[in-house]
Amino acid sequence: MPKLRGEAFWRETLRSAHYVVAPMVDQSELAWRLLSRRHGAQLCYTPMLHAQVFLRDANYRRENLYDEACPEDRPLIVQFCANDPEVFVQAALLAQDYCDAIDLNLGCPQMIAKRGHYGAFLQEEWDLLQRMILLANEKLSVPITCKIRVFPDIDKTVKYAQMLEKAGCQLLTVHGRTKEQKGPLAGVASWEHIQAVRKAVNIPVFANGNIQCLSDVEECIRKTGVHGVMSAEGNLHNPALFEGRNPLVWEMAEEYLEIVRKYPCPLSYVRAHLFKLWHHTLQVYQQLREELAKVKTLEGIVDVNRELKLRCQEEIANQKEGEKPKEGLPFFHWICQPYIRPGPKERCRENGDSGTEKGVRGKRALEEEEDGNSELLSKNKQKKKLRNPNKSFDPSLKPKYAKCDQCGNPKGTKCVFNMCRGCCKKRAFKEVADCPGHGLLFKTKYEKSLSWQHSQRGIQTPEISQRGDAEVGETAVLNEAGDS
Repeated sequence: MPKLRGEAFWRETLRSAHYVVAPMVDQSELAWRLLSRRHGAQLCYTPMLHAQVFLRDANYRRENLYDEACPEDRPLIVQFCANDPEVFVQAALLAQDYCDAIDLNLGCPQMIAKRGHYGAFLQEEWDLLQRMILLANEKLSVPITCKIRVFPDIDKTVKYAQMLEKAGCQLLTVHGRTKEQKGPLAGVASWEHIQAVRKAVNIPVFANGNIQCLSDVEECIRKTGVHGVMSAEGNLHNPALFEGRNPLVWEMAEEYLEIVRKYPCPLSYVRAHLFKLWHHTLQVYQQLREELAKVKTLEGIVDVNRELKLRCQEEIANQKEGEKPKEGLPFFHWICQPYIRPGPKERCRENGDSGTEKGVRGKRALEEEEDGNSELLSKNKQKKKLRNPNKSFDPSLKPKYAKCDQCGNPKGTKCVFNMCRGCCKKRAFKEVADCPGHGLLFKTKYEKSLSWQHSQRGIQTPEISQRGDAEVGETAVLNEAGDS
C-alpha cells in the first residue's frame, strides 16, 4: 500500500488532528502522552531523539521507543535531530514500524543544538536539508515531517517552507519564533509568519507558540488557517488544556502518577513534570519544593502530592468569601493554569541580590548568550564563577576534541586506531591486537597463553598441544572481551 501524503496523510493517518502535544526532551514520554490523550490531545510526538545514538545504541532504542509501544499511544510521530542524511534515514528505518511518521527537528534553539550542529542551527543549510528529506521520503514507508522556527523575514520563511515541501516534507510545524527567541527572550510568537506559510504551501501546517488555553487554540486556527495547533509549555502546566478545563493540580498529579506506575519512566522526568504542574503552588509552599527536589522514590513523590493536597484543602477551607487570587494569577494557585514566562527585566529583578521578590522564589537567571559574554549566567554557573573567578564560559575557548573514526564520539588521545574506547575494544578483539592507550591487551594475553601452553608440551602430545593452544588462546581473548 503506497504511503499517504499531505492532506490525505493528515486526514486519514493522523485522524484530522487539531490538538497536538509537542516533542519535548525528557518531557513528552509515554506516561505524559497518555495523560494528555485522556484530556483532549489528538496527536503526540515523542521526545526529541538523537539519530546517531538511536542508530548505534540498542538500549537507547529500547528505552526511548521499543519498550514504550502502546496501542493507546497512536497516532504518534517520532522526532529525530540529525545532520547527516544517511544516519537520519538509518535511524528512521529502525523507528518507522513504531510510529505514523518521522519528524526532523529543525527548531531546537538551545546551546546543545548549536554544539551538536542540529535543530534550528541547520536552517541556513538548505542543500543539506533537501538531501536529508529527499532520501527519507524515498526510503521510508511512513511520511517525513518537519518542525521549524521562522526567520525574521517573512518572505525568507515562506521560501524555506516551500523548499522543504518540494523536497518531500508532508506536514510542517511552524514555531513562530526565531532561534534567538528563547528563555526570557522568547517574546510573542508571530502568527503572521505562520499564516504566510500556511497560504504558500499545499501540505498541512501546524502552528506552535502563544498557546496557553483552549481559546488561544481556537483563535490561532481562525487567524492563521492552520490544520492544528501544538502546545508545549501550556500542556506541561495544564494537561487538560485541550479540554478547556482547569483542574486541581493534585488531581492531575494523582492521575499522572498512576499512569507512571503502569508505564515507568525515570524519576527525573516525573519530578520535572510536577515542578511544572505545581509551579504556582510551590511558590507558596517552599518546603514542599525542597521535599520534591530531594525525594528518591515514586512513593515519596506520592507522599509529597498528598501533603500538597492537604495543605491546599486546608487553605480552601479557611478561604474568605470574595477573596481573589494573589500575584495577579487568573486562578488560585491550586488550579492548573498558564505560566507566563517573565521577560529579561522581570527576570533580572527576580535574580537580584536577595534572589527573591515579595517572598517568591526566582527562577533561573537569563541564559548565557551564545558568545558566552553575558553578565547574567545560570545559578550553577554563577556558583562556579564564585569558586573560580577566572573561569570562562565562552564555548569558543573550550578544547575541541578529535572524533572517533567509527562513531563520532571523542576518540582516545593515545588510541592506536584513532577511536573511542568502545569502538577500539571491538576492533582490537576482532584483530587480536593491543591498544596501550585504552589498556586493551588482547594480543599480549593471547601470546602469553600460547607461551604457557608451549611450556606444557613436555607432558602433552603434539596433537593435543596444538588443540590446547587454540582453546587457551580463545579463552584469553574472550576473557579480555568481557572486561569493562
